[in-house]
Amino acid sequence: MSKRILVVDDEPSIVRLVQGNLERHGFTTETAGNGVEALTRILTNRPDLIISDIVMPEMDGLELLAHIRDDPETRDLPVIFLSQKSADHDVMNGYLQGADMYLSKPFHPSELILIVKRLLYADEPEMPGV
Repeated sequence: MSKRILVVDDEPSIVRLVQGNLERHGFTTETAGNGVEALTRILTNRPDLIISDIVMPEMDGLELLAHIRDDPETRDLPVIFLSQKSADHDVMNGYLQGADMYLSKPFHPSELILIVKRLLYADEPEMPGV
């Protein structure tokens, strides 16, 4: 069964880029345009991993991450931040808030795919496609 990934970003071009690359590597994707929408999707149909922007309307990625980490049902859900906020203090803050990985935009899609596979298949002896 294919792993499900929720892509959360308010920029349609980024969503299409991330979604297309994930699906080419056999992942099932779902999307949300902000943290509020993402939280609803997570609670109704929990994904295996989340890729989220930080700067979004209604609820940003840091608030979304706080909700995920505060809920015993979702606190172990892997979260990758994909953000234009690339200053050292932004990256460090993302990790301190509980992100599993932080990539700055612009990013290389193959790096994102490698990180996704490492997070999803870390306990398996051989990662698919690596």
